[in-house]
Amino acid sequence: MSSACEGCAKAGNCNEQDTCSKKNGIEKLECNDASKIKCVIGIASGKGGVGKSFVTATLAAKLASAGLSVGIMDADITGPSIPRAFGLKGMLEVGGQDRIQPAVTKKGIKVVSLNLLLEDENSPVIWRGPVLSGLVRQFWTDVEWGMLDVLLIDMPPGTGDIPLTLFQSLPLDGLILVSTPQELVSMIVAKAGNMASMMNVNILGLVENMAYTVCPHCGEKISLFGNDEVLLKEASDAGIKLLDKLPLDPSVTALVDSGNTEKVDVSDLLVNASEAVKALL
Repeated sequence: MSSACEGCAKAGNCNEQDTCSKKNGIEKLECNDASKIKCVIGIASGKGGVGKSFVTATLAAKLASAGLSVGIMDADITGPSIPRAFGLKGMLEVGGQDRIQPAVTKKGIKVVSLNLLLEDENSPVIWRGPVLSGLVRQFWTDVEWGMLDVLLIDMPPGTGDIPLTLFQSLPLDGLILVSTPQELVSMIVAKAGNMASMMNVNILGLVENMAYTVCPHCGEKISLFGNDEVLLKEASDAGIKLLDKLPLDPSVTALVDSGNTEKVDVSDLLVNASEAVKALL
């Protein structure tokens, strides 16, 4: 991994900035020797319901369509939706050395999710924070990811135990924030951005989801949540740049909901976000 050890480098305690396994004074978890991952990107939001998993799934499809090898770690443990977005069912298998084998989509995207470890995907996960955080760590250390250009991590919303575990324990190369244009959400975006900055995680930018919809009759763009000036100002004040604006498109939503994310036309979606990720490779 190429994550720089900014914390100890500034303190003058590290002469191996490119290979150091510590950041913020906390040791990063190591991958197993069967996993070689070039770039790790977190997809985060300050609150639920803004389409973070939708952005994760479509960004993965976008990067895979560009010829990159892509994996998704569904770390939104209590609300895992990534398997359904790709039509994945059944339980993950355990291979040699007790390593978890990811599920693989039709176009080769590797996926690990708690829903693929449950006999019934509708079973509630009633676990305390430390147990959930431990599972997320296992998704990193015990999964045989193989060779990946990019691993996207669908993070749970907010700034609780699991996001903190991910920030502290995994070598994140970048973070993409997801939000809708509502005024209330703008404040939460700033909070999430500030948390990432405190953890010395590079924020690649903001994806504004459900920014508008297009009238099927006249083609007019309709802002469902009103003007996004407050959101963009909060993001700008926090040093977060806008990457992409995504429309609310019922046809795209239907494809994702039916497990056909890889059939979505991603040519005009997440253009800047995908370029920001590719620039890290």
